[in-house]
Amino acid sequence: MKHCLLRTSNAYRQIGGLLNATFGNATEMIISIYALKSNMIRVVQQSLLGSILSNMLLVLGCAFFTGGIAHYKKVQVFDKAAAIVNSGLLLMAVMGILFPAVLYFTHSEVHEGKSVLSLSRFSSCIMLLAYASYLFFQLRSQQNVYTPVNEEGDDGENSDEEEELELTQWEAIAWLAILTAWMSILSGYLVDTIEGASKSLNMSMAFISVILLPIVGNAAEHASAIMFAVKDKLDITIGVAIGSSTQISMFVIPFCVVVGWCMGKEMDLNFQLFETATLFITVLVVAFMMQEGTSNYFKGLMLVLCYLIVAASFFVHDDPIKSGND
Repeated sequence: MKHCLLRTSNAYRQIGGLLNATFGNATEMIISIYALKSNMIRVVQQSLLGSILSNMLLVLGCAFFTGGIAHYKKVQVFDKAAAIVNSGLLLMAVMGILFPAVLYFTHSEVHEGKSVLSLSRFSSCIMLLAYASYLFFQLRSQQNVYTPVNEEGDDGENSDEEEELELTQWEAIAWLAILTAWMSILSGYLVDTIEGASKSLNMSMAFISVILLPIVGNAAEHASAIMFAVKDKLDITIGVAIGSSTQISMFVIPFCVVVGWCMGKEMDLNFQLFETATLFITVLVVAFMMQEGTSNYFKGLMLVLCYLIVAASFFVHDDPIKSGND
């Protein structure tokens, strides 16, 4: 009976983390589609890249740091198996984004100007298939594998029973949908004013798109990840931060490529060399931090400091592509 309760609780956490990431990333999807209509392809690429970097370094780092401070007398743990699966998907996303950039910058295209776009569209379809398989694997096929480590034992079971539900399932979904709809209304104004903000603030479009825009867009995920880390529920924190990054890289980005394909826009996976290298190093750093399945405030501090280095790099980075047209 106890193991059945643990499996049921774990399934609800997986669905809850997925819903949190999905509704949280709905804003990025809406902004990206609106920007694609305006042919602002670089804004789409950089804002989605910024969301991945923000979730993996800033959100996860702050969560690890605050959770480590709140529970400084012990080492916080999370499910290592689920973290490894997410890390593998992120590395697959890096592969999908890396090869078009390498193909472009090595000038080794069979059909110059067309091979990168064709490869991007093919890779996007493969990535969407992989993400759909991951959802089936996570929610249906392997539910019993991912048992949150901090729920093993009587203490975790009792703490779940003692928690009171503040919102029902449908009330929570309704509020998420309402807030997402409101953000979609504001996204149009945001895309229209980003170029003017770049000129008035004397900042590059790359810095605004990669750093400032995702920080604002990920505010809800940031707060929820920290809250769950303070409550010593790092499995949900990982689901919010890393799960959101996985969804953006394996679903939102390929989805935007396919949508751009249908709209006749040349949206591809060539994020340029600087951005691709940044993503590659970030995924390696975060995968290394999570390989032990433990967390403390020092790991969180290192992730936040890494994000500051990334932010400073984009502050002095001059994007070689000035317009939205590739």
